[in-house]
Amino acid sequence: MDIDGSVALVTGANRGLGLHIARELLSRGAAVYATARDPRTVDLPGATVLPLDVTDPVSIESAAAAAGDVNLLVNNAGVATFSNLVTGDLDDIRLEMDTHFYGTLRMIRAFAPILAGNGGGAIVNVLSALSWITFLDTTSYCAAKAAQWSLTNGVRLELAEQGTQVTAVHLGAADTDMIARWDLPKLPPAFVATAVADGIARGDLEVLVDDTATGAKAALAADVRVVYPQLP
Repeated sequence: MDIDGSVALVTGANRGLGLHIARELLSRGAAVYATARDPRTVDLPGATVLPLDVTDPVSIESAAAAAGDVNLLVNNAGVATFSNLVTGDLDDIRLEMDTHFYGTLRMIRAFAPILAGNGGGAIVNVLSALSWITFLDTTSYCAAKAAQWSLTNGVRLELAEQGTQVTAVHLGAADTDMIARWDLPKLPPAFVATAVADGIARGDLEVLVDDTATGAKAALAADVRVVYPQLP
């Protein structure tokens, strides 16, 4: 897809990866709707700011009505509650699933007809290496990201006939507020944004940003006890 001259909408564009992706798209000649639950938190000169909460169907309908010229949808909005599935608060687990799975699905359902009317366009879902591998204290997030990955594969098939490119982006840790509590190597968000934009431009259906993502995908074919040596 040619980014120059495209019209993009980026969810969660007030900080982290969303802000950097929106900025990168602007630098490549796209018009950008930068969205966030609180539009006052978006500071991105050149972008059109819209309020959007991906867990609120009414908010999504309003954004779709205001952005009928979109041909590139970037589903980036996310949340991490650092909950475990068995002992974690069910409200936290529901929030992660509602944001990553149902929020992404709601956005795609709202914008798929718009993309079709504008020539097909593209959808980018920002996923994670944790779509494929799980760690304690974040098992709820991993489950939500795994569901979002399956969703991505499904809508890619469903939207192929209308000519919509659907790209999944997987990465390890990026240096954002979401994982500030974790002491581990982190990718610069600008590096991730460049990889995302390059993938869109090439027409990639999957972007593996780093070795962590590549290794996590490869581990799907490994024996479970090799991937999780802590198991008895």
